[in-house]
Amino acid sequence: AQNILSCIFCKIVTGEAPSFKVYETKYSLAFLAKPPVSHGHTLIIPKYHSRTLTDPGLPDEFLADVGPIMKKIAVMNGEDSYNVIQNNGRTAGQSVDHVHFHVVTKPVNQPNQGLVLTPQSWPSYPTTDEEYAQDADKMKQIGRSHGFPGVSA
Repeated sequence: AQNILSCIFCKIVTGEAPSFKVYETKYSLAFLAKPPVSHGHTLIIPKYHSRTLTDPGLPDEFLADVGPIMKKIAVMNGEDSYNVIQNNGRTAGQSVDHVHFHVVTKPVNQPNQGLVLTPQSWPSYPTTDEEYAQDADKMKQIGRSHGFPGVSA
């Protein structure tokens, strides 16, 4: 696992590593991904080092920033089609141990750029209503044990 001293994203925040910054707030930084999946492929990161979304040190203000920044990046890219992706942990595909969201444009006139995600490309497995109920109950129990407001009854 990377630490704050070797984290490339932390070095981008401090200016120790070069980047092509496109948007910045008190809590967040957006810059072009290297290498990109498409023109305008942008990463949005917290300025505070956090490995995953569940890191207790991740400021809620960063998460409040992300949605509006995503919208702005999409407008700035001038494309109506784009994907927003966020991976947590190696098994989920996270390659840098610093929270980051990808905004990947899908240019209409360049179908070879961007990601190819269709409903048919997403894996699924058969699930019964009983399994759904068990999963929902387990999630709600854990949510209540953490004192999360808004857990469904």
